[in-house]
Amino acid sequence: MEMAALAPLPPLPPQFKSIQHHLRTAQEHDKRDPVVAYYCRLYAVQTGMKIDSKTPECRKFLSKLMDQLEALKKQLGDNEAVTQEIVGCAHLENYALKMFLYADNEDRAGRFHKNMIKSFYTASLLIDVITVFGELTDENVKHRKYARWKATYIHNCLKNGETPQAGPVGIDEEDNDVEENEDAGAASLPTPPLQPSSSSTYDPSSLPSSSYTGIQIPPGAHAPANTPAEVPHSTGVTSNTIQPTPQTIPAIDPALFNTVSQGDIRLTPEDFARAQKYCKYAGSALQYEDVSTAVQNLQKALKLLTTGRE
Repeated sequence: MEMAALAPLPPLPPQFKSIQHHLRTAQEHDKRDPVVAYYCRLYAVQTGMKIDSKTPECRKFLSKLMDQLEALKKQLGDNEAVTQEIVGCAHLENYALKMFLYADNEDRAGRFHKNMIKSFYTASLLIDVITVFGELTDENVKHRKYARWKATYIHNCLKNGETPQAGPVGIDEEDNDVEENEDAGAASLPTPPLQPSSSSTYDPSSLPSSSYTGIQIPPGAHAPANTPAEVPHSTGVTSNTIQPTPQTIPAIDPALFNTVSQGDIRLTPEDFARAQKYCKYAGSALQYEDVSTAVQNLQKALKLLTTGRE
């Protein structure tokens, strides 16, 4: 369905500099993935309200941005990714993961270019956007930090005519803290001056899904399916040519097949939320043909729902 053009926004007030990249990401995704565009704008509204909702120019800007958000919500109608938070969160996490994996693969293969820099940086922005659903997981925080560090590092190397080091070599978890406070956002980082253009922007939706089969990332590839591989500490990369490994399917507890929920088990709302997350992670894993992670998460969900324990 062709999305109708949204009314343009007034000039960005300087107070809102920290959300300019999120807004640009929204514009770039209006046609490519309207759900991503919607949540980027929602994040910008929520963050903008925290920064300054009183100054006339800020109020005017936020008002127009809310109009865009409403128009987009109407156009998306009953899209589950907008009407159901858990579906929206999974959609955003999967999209950010695809971008991260694309950039991470290019990086580890030593292919450094503007497209992969932009993909790292956009993945980090989309992890910011995931905060509209609540607190980030520790993994998402790590991967946001890593993606943003990588984008800045490679951009600076290329600008200075240096050859970047592939993989997570050189990042110091302690000293190189790319944390920013709530309001500073991306403004505190030297950001790559990337021009949006259909030819230079990575578009996960334009690749056939088979492109993701066999994506090989270093040990830790079977981290929870909603997160990229664990970012190793500064141990260096042992090998850039990682061979595909055969799938090892975890043994399934036979007791789970004939388990019926005990009558006296009281599941809390938190239990249901956790079970939903396990199912969501399993769905994410299947998108990447990661059977092992899918099975493990489905077993966790089943155990939790039938015993009330994890």
